[in-house]
Amino acid sequence: MINNFFYIIGKKTLDFINTLGDFFIFQLKILFLFFKPPFRIKNFLEQITFIGYGSIGVIFLTGFFTGLVEAVNLYDAFHKFGIDDFMGYTIFISVVKELGPVFAALMVVSRAMSAYAAELGSMRVTEQIDALDVMAVDSRHYLIVPRIMATVIAMPLLILFFDAVANIGSYLISVYSLDVNGFAYLDKIRQFGELSDFKEGVTKGIVFGYLISAISTYIGYNTKGGAKGVGISTTRAVVISSVVVFAADYVISAFYLIF
Repeated sequence: MINNFFYIIGKKTLDFINTLGDFFIFQLKILFLFFKPPFRIKNFLEQITFIGYGSIGVIFLTGFFTGLVEAVNLYDAFHKFGIDDFMGYTIFISVVKELGPVFAALMVVSRAMSAYAAELGSMRVTEQIDALDVMAVDSRHYLIVPRIMATVIAMPLLILFFDAVANIGSYLISVYSLDVNGFAYLDKIRQFGELSDFKEGVTKGIVFGYLISAISTYIGYNTKGGAKGVGISTTRAVVISSVVVFAADYVISAFYLIF
């Protein structure tokens, strides 16, 4: 029993290390393809439209309701201490630095990265990727590079859009429903808020964009096991990407806190 336990733990650990090594080697090979012609502009534009334009709706709804929830929850505590005026800046900084990047990334993972993994997985099990390679078309350059580039560019823009919608939502409910002074609400943001506050969120967007697209495309590209394998790959892509978003969020937040 004990031997089986250690065997399972050891095997899982070795499998994880092997997969991690394969992932890094795969990404190093992909890195060189970013600078290799032909530059597939059409594929890139299709992917950035799919991620950016296609995600606006879910980002808008998530951002708006996040702003509403933030305002409603903070009002009770701030009102007790008579510091309602500081709600604006508190919500602004929490959305711009934390909630915006993380929530936007999770929405993109659930909507777009799952589609990436499923699409590439289906192409793998139906041998479409093999067909590209046989025709002397580098499947990684054709399928993966445009997707990663599009996600890295679209992610910061979606985060900024999320920030704007969330702050507008919080302002509307604070002023018109909770009777917070609108001038004081905005004045505290102007007084304490800085343009550099967006830097951390944009940095997270770039990092999140690369990580979630790299993970999802890698998992989808290496799918095995037919239709069942596609489902497993899609689930793995969403779960692993979501966990990595939180881990990377902590690392970047700690970095900005220290430096």
